[in-house]
Order: sequence, then C-alpha cells, then structure tokens
Amino acid sequence: MSTFARYGLRGSTALHALALMGAGVAFAGSASAQTTPAPAPAPAPTTAPAELPADQAAPAAADQGNDIVVTGSLFRQTDNATPSPVTTLSTANLDARGINTVQGGIQSLASNNGPALTNSFTANGAFAGGASAVSLRGLSTNSTLVLFDGLRAAYYPLADDATRNFVDLNTIPDDIVDRVEILRDGASSSYGADAIAGVVNVITKRSFNGVSGRAEAGISQRGVAANQRLTLTAGTGDLDAKGYNAYVSGFYYRSEAVYNRDLPAPFNSSDQRGVGTGGPNNIVNGIGGDGLLPNNGPVAGANFFVRPANGTTAVAGSRFQLSSPGCLNGNPYATTAGDRAQANNGAIANVVCQQDLVNQYGVVAPNIERFGGSAKFTAKVGDNAEAYLQVNFQQSSSSYSGDPSVIRGNAPAGINFQQYSTSSAAAQYAPGSAPLSLPVYVCARGTAVCNAGNGTLNPNNPFAAAGQNALLIGTLPDTVNANSTRNRVYRAAAGVKGTIEGGWDYRVDATAMHSDLRRTQAGYVYIQHLLDVIADGSYNFVNPGLNSQATRDYLTPTNIADSSSDLYQLQASVTKALFTLPGGPAQLALGGSIFYEAIDAPSANPDINGPTQRYFSINAFGTSGNRTVSSAFGELQLPIVDQFLINASGRYDHYSSGQSNFSPKVGAKFTPFRQLAIRGTWSRGFRIPSFGEANALPTTGYVTNNATLFNDGYLAQYGCTVATFASCPTYIRQGSYGSTTLASQNLEPEKSRSFTAGIVFEPIRNVSFTVDFFDIKKTGAITSLTAGDALAAYYSGQQIPDGFTVTPDAVGVGFENAKPRVGLVASQLVNANTIHSQGIDFGGSARFDLTDNVRYTISGEGSLLLDLSTTFPGGRKEKYVGTLGNYNLTAGSGTPRWRANITNTIDVQDFSLSGTVNYVAGYNLSAEDQGGVRGDGGLAVDYLPANVDGYITVDMVGTVKVTDRFSFYLNVLNILNDLPPIDPATYGAYLYNPVQASEGIYGRQFRAGVKFGF
Repeated sequence: MSTFARYGLRGSTALHALALMGAGVAFAGSASAQTTPAPAPAPAPTTAPAELPADQAAPAAADQGNDIVVTGSLFRQTDNATPSPVTTLSTANLDARGINTVQGGIQSLASNNGPALTNSFTANGAFAGGASAVSLRGLSTNSTLVLFDGLRAAYYPLADDATRNFVDLNTIPDDIVDRVEILRDGASSSYGADAIAGVVNVITKRSFNGVSGRAEAGISQRGVAANQRLTLTAGTGDLDAKGYNAYVSGFYYRSEAVYNRDLPAPFNSSDQRGVGTGGPNNIVNGIGGDGLLPNNGPVAGANFFVRPANGTTAVAGSRFQLSSPGCLNGNPYATTAGDRAQANNGAIANVVCQQDLVNQYGVVAPNIERFGGSAKFTAKVGDNAEAYLQVNFQQSSSSYSGDPSVIRGNAPAGINFQQYSTSSAAAQYAPGSAPLSLPVYVCARGTAVCNAGNGTLNPNNPFAAAGQNALLIGTLPDTVNANSTRNRVYRAAAGVKGTIEGGWDYRVDATAMHSDLRRTQAGYVYIQHLLDVIADGSYNFVNPGLNSQATRDYLTPTNIADSSSDLYQLQASVTKALFTLPGGPAQLALGGSIFYEAIDAPSANPDINGPTQRYFSINAFGTSGNRTVSSAFGELQLPIVDQFLINASGRYDHYSSGQSNFSPKVGAKFTPFRQLAIRGTWSRGFRIPSFGEANALPTTGYVTNNATLFNDGYLAQYGCTVATFASCPTYIRQGSYGSTTLASQNLEPEKSRSFTAGIVFEPIRNVSFTVDFFDIKKTGAITSLTAGDALAAYYSGQQIPDGFTVTPDAVGVGFENAKPRVGLVASQLVNANTIHSQGIDFGGSARFDLTDNVRYTISGEGSLLLDLSTTFPGGRKEKYVGTLGNYNLTAGSGTPRWRANITNTIDVQDFSLSGTVNYVAGYNLSAEDQGGVRGDGGLAVDYLPANVDGYITVDMVGTVKVTDRFSFYLNVLNILNDLPPIDPATYGAYLYNPVQASEGIYGRQFRAGVKFGF
C-alpha cells in the first residue's frame, strides 16, 4: 500500500472516535457571552475546575458581586450576553484540552483562520521569525487587535511579511492569566484601529492569595518534541478583609527543535517514490526508468558546480561538472549512460549529486525557550476606590539550524550578487548578469590587477589552463545557516478606579511596554569576503574539508541585528446611570485615550556601505517610524424594556501622521422569553497603515514556481508543457520568483463594515447553544497588486500591466537562448482591494450531574467560513475558501472552510477524564492568486490527488486529585497517532500543512505534570 493510501485511511478512525465522544451535541462550545449561568449544585469531588471546561465558561466575577465588564463594552453588568459574540478561554479549559500555553489556546480557536503566524513557521521562512500571531476571520494578522487587560500592547518589532504589524502572542505571561476574551466582532468603536476582525483581550488575575505552581514535562512517542513547563505564584492579602493584595509569579517554558529526519515517512525525506501512485524519486529531478536523471542541471545541494564562463565546451560534452572529486554530500548520478561508470570522478561531464536536503537539514519547529516574572499590587483607596500597579518581564527565544549556506540564494543572479571584475586597472565590483565566476589567476589579497605576471593559475578553476573563468554555483558543503531570535519585553501598568459624588464611576489606566529584539544569523555568505577568497584562492572549493575554521568564519561572519518597539498609553473613562427605563437604568460612558507607538527595525542586511558590503540570502527588509494617537469615545446603553436592549458606541481617532477616523457601532439584544436571546450588531471600523506598509524598505519574498504560472508556448522553449511540468528542467520547475513590495506614505486607512446576527438558546438549566452569523467587508484594502497579471503577461509575451516592474532572471545553464523566467515582480502598496469575509459560528455547552459523584460536561466551538474573497479594481474577484489561496498571504496554508473542536469531560469523585476532538477541513490544491481557477487543483502534482483531506485529532487528559492541595495529570495528545494528510503545495512545511496539522505532525505525544496549591 502506498504511503498516501496509508494516511488516507485516517479519517474514518477519527470520525468514529468523534461519534463515541458525544459529537451529537452540535459543534458545542463556540464561546459567546451569554446570560450568567444559574448557580450550580455542589460539585462532585474532582480535580476538574468547577467552571465549565470550555470556551463557554463565563468570566469570573469581577469586583463587586457578580458584576463583570465584558470585552467590547465599558459598562459593568450582571448579564454577559451582550449584543456582540464573545468567546471566553479559561485556563481551566486549556488544561482540560491539554493546551499548555495561552498562545496555543488562541491559535486553536475555530475563528482563527487563514494567514495565522505560528511558531513552527519561524523555521520555514517567516519574516517575523520568533513570533506568533492570530488571524481572526482569515483577515490576516494585522486585523485582529490584541490587548492586555483592555490596554494596547507594543507591536513585535518585525512585521509579518515585512508589512503587517501585530502583537506577539508569545509575550503573554501565561502564569498570571485568568482568562482570554475573544470579541468576534468589529470593535473599532471601542478600541480604535486594527479591531476589524475582532479583539483578543488577555485578562490577568486581579488578586491571588496563597502559593500555587506546577511542574510539567512531555515528549512524543518517537522521542522528539520534548517540552517542559514550570510555574510558581505566591500572594498575600485580602482585598475585602485587609484592603490589599500582592502577588509575584514566575514561569519557565521550553520546547525542543524538531527536524524532518525525526518524522515518519514521507515527511522525513525528499525521496517521494513511496508517495501517492508511485511518484518519482523527487530528490531533485527524479530518476528515469534507465536510472538516469532526465534533465541536464546541477542540484541545489551542498556541493559546488562549475562550467565554462563563456558557455563553450572545455571538457568534452560538458555543461557543468563537480568542482570536487566526487559528491561531498549525497549520491552521484550521471545524466548519460556512458558517464555512469565514472560518476565519482568530478572531472567528467554531466555528473550531478543527489542530496536528501529535507532529511539532512529540514526543520519542522525551532527550539523555543520562554521565561519571565510578574508582580502586582492592588489596594483599596478609601471606601470607594481601588488602585493597582503591575510589572512584567518576559524573554522569548527561538533558534534553529537551517540549510547549507548558499553562494547566491534564490534571487535573480543579476540582482542578488555582484560579479568580480579584473577588466580594468583597479579591481572593481559591479552588478553581474551571470553566476559568480572563479578567475583564471589568483593573487595576494588586495592586488589591483591579477594576471599571469603576478599570479598563479587558480587551483579551484578546472578551466584555468584553457584561459576561461569558471561559473560557480552551489552551496558550502562545510557550513550551514543558523538563526536565532531573542525578544525581551518589559511592561508596566497602573490604574485607579472608583466612584465619585454624583454616582459617576471612573477608571484611569496607564501602561508602558518596550520590546527589545535581537536577531543572530550565522553561516550566511558575505559578498565582499566571498570575492576576497575567490580572488586570492584562500578558500578551497575542490576540497572544502581542508578549509580552516578561520577561513569559514571570514566567509560567513555572524550577523547581529537589533530592533525595538514601544507603546505608551494613558486612558480614562467615566460611566453613569442617567435615568431608569422599564428594562433598567440607561447608562452613559465617556472616555479618552492618548498613546504613542514606535518601531525601530533597521535592515539586517543593508547596502548603505556599498553593494558588496552585505550578505547573500538575508532579506534586506526593515522599517522605522512613530506616531501619537489621540482618541475620544463614548457608549450609550438603553434597556428599553426587560426584553429589549440597545447599545450604541462611537470613537474618533486622530493620528499625528495625518489620518483621522470615526467608528460607530450599534447593537441590540431581544429576549422574547428567558430561554432565547436574539442579538445583532452593525459597525464600521478601520485599520491604520502599518509602519511596515508606510515606511518599510523594499521587501522581497520568494514564492515557488508552479505550473499555473506558465503557458505551453513559453515552456516549449525548454522541451516541456504545463501538462508535463514535473519533467521540466530544474531551472524552470524548482526555481522561485521574488515578489517585491514597495511601501508608500500616501496610504489611507482601510475601512470596514461589519454585521453580526445570532441567537443564544438555553432550553434547560446548564445547557446552552449559540449560532452567530458574521459578515465583514473591508474596502480600500492595502495591497501590492497581485503578481498573477504581470506573470501571465510576461510569459505570454504581452505588455506588462501598469504598476508592475518585471525583472527577468539570469538565463539557465544550458538554456542560454531561451527566454529567462521571471526573477522579480515589484509593485507599490496601494489602497485598491475589497476583501469580504462571511461565515457562521456555532457553539454550545452542556453539563449534567449523572449521580451525586459523576458529572458529564460537553462544550466546543465551530466556525464555517462561507466566503473569503478579494475584489480587485476593475471587478475581477478571487475566492479562497476551500483552497490554498490566498497563496502568497498564507504561505500556502490556505483557507479551510471548517474549523471545530469539542471537549467532553467526565468527573468521578477525585478523577477527571477529558477528551477533545479537533477538526480542520480539507481543501483543493488551487489558488486563484497564482493564476489558476478555483478548484482546478492547479498546485497539485500529477502523482497525488488534487484535494487534501480534512484532519482530525483526538486529545485525552486525565487528572487525579491526590490531596486537596495536590493533583497529578497525564495528557495523551493525538492519541490515535494520526498524521496529517499529504500536501505537496504548502510551502510553510514539507508535504503537510503546518496550520492545519499543528503539533499533530509529531504523532502521539505524552505530557505529565503536577499542580499544587496552598
């Protein structure tokens, strides 16, 4: 049975488990704010939390009685079923689901869809490496606002795709989080910019008395993905009895890197002969039936290849050859039968090295280490006020080793490297249009002109005796890249709230946050130093193992880049009951805010000192800027009658950069009878152009070439067609093109219109269901116009559309007379597109006391995405739901139609057992932004199906209460050991979708821990 067929059986098993776990209670659990539950009966003795272990859990009671403040409103109230839908993630819910970080819990939200940024993508090309970000409604990381206790937070210094600023979820202090409220509605009327898709509000503990902590460790069944967590919190004082409370807390978290070689087949190797319906050995080109490679082209492995610089034949029949005597890393193959017997002889023609780069170097997830500490002091001030001071420090680090160091990277040859020239009296460096060359002669470093009179024949150049330069391609066999980030976050917040004469409630808060990021990059070739060692012959290209460490360090010096971001905010508000209506008091709230935000993220690879004083491969993106934002806001709540409530709010924001915006919102809730509430909202919102969009350096991201980019007429030059794309030359099939984005300071804010409508149904006590429809339309969306039009025009010989610059790549070796493929497509950011997101959220929870000692709870959430599309100027529309689109924006992780999770818990005296079923829908391997047609499978390969199955995993958590102060728990994640379906097109991971699969790629995992409290 083929590998694909083996994995294709996975769904039926998991669906059976889903049925066994009580999936009949409709996608239970999308949290939404709802009526405060009736008091529960005395809970059965158990270690499980008394609150519902799901998103449906109501927020903990706040300061007075059962009054709460729900995210998105300024009013205190006893009913948290606001007109807007709100999901609540409690720490107890995360424990029941086996999720050990708040960041992981937020990423698991059903409403988190599309271009989310995960920790695993750090090691697979993320511009914002080392960070994690949420993307509600598929509207990208910059349209979801993340708050700490209702206050803004500093952006991560690096922008997602170098354009989208966001708050890093890894900066959340897990140990002091009480709950996370996710407002699944537009909220610019309350919080200003960035809240188009919703708000994630991280709420920390108000007070803590005693000592508590946990120790936890886990590992996968295969012995990889080890992780550890330690927390300790200590507090003293009682706000009600003593008038004060103080606590301190600290935590440590670590997870080890995972490499492709640690995974089972087919995810651990470039050899795909066992995949699907008998696909080729895709180590590079595939082996034909005669055992020969079908194309004449060297591989991008850890070996050097050379060819005569003038394209003539220096060695009979040669287009290229190994510079070393045989393959240094990998297996030798000949491209002609006559050469096979001499395949280990580096001096013969048409020899290539096949190397399993995935197995040797592929990274699945980086090393992650986080630690930090927090302290909070809260005190009563007189009879009617309360003040607090909170400080936090956290350090988050990630690191991984990557691929062999490349000579020139994947950008066009004439753009991404400089060619050394000795054609004039003084040595000079100028942009080249062909691969880097080894000269005929080498001389002492610093020699102006090197020739036969003062130099020696270059021992690295096999064509030196014939008087020809040798074009050099390949990677360093003795050096690999290493990348790491270290982000330190410092935060302080202080505030006071209370009541003054006249019944006015007031609140004043201030916060300051600073993020200090250091990126360290090693193993990258420095251009000037490469030119130096080529010119003087000090680097041995024939036998790199003989190079000294000092020579390697000179060629690839360590690069360190420091970036930072800051946020300072002062916010004040007052609320008052104005008069009484039949349904209760009419309330008014007024407030104001001023905040300053800044980013300083200089390029890690600038060319300000000259075109050669920089590195190959390190992207040169960077940005800096600052602005001050002044805001005024208000909210009015009118309970017309007991059954009908109206809420209206609005906010005006003015930016020092010149933009202004007013954001209104209206919501209503109708309760015809106690068991049913009907709710809805209408709002307008905005997103301010990010620093990355307004001030960034030109940014280039590389996207893999695929068949949909080309037409048969173009490919005929290379002896292939779209239908036979898998057999096209390496130069075409495995290359990439650069998509360059140019920032603009003339951008306007993106505008949005949001609409929600839903119901909350509570037929009986402790049983609740919610259904909410959402519709978001974003206009003036900031974009670099889709590259598809420019690519199609170039490859069909048509005029390039206005607004684009297309730069051809250097010609391919052996294809000098053919039209080059596209190297770069550049366009400036503009306010041009309309983006539409529409869907339905489902949720519910139920709790049943089966006996005096047995309780059963089920809860969960599901999100159905009906539409996610972009409309371009002129009316052309791209639809992404159920495909890998928007391919460039999502790193090919796509837009699944469904996401859902269901948690079932049984409590029996001192024992609790929870099971969670997680589901992400499948999709078609197509993407309209890549020039294909939705559903055509244009990104698929011919030996695999065009549709990727949905993915289901089952997690189990068992907890035993040993004493009243001590409990032990065991998590078995992905208990069915179900690996994700094969996806050959997603480029954020190898052969699988990392957003769909998450940690399921590790297979079955075990995690055990102890919790204590005194």
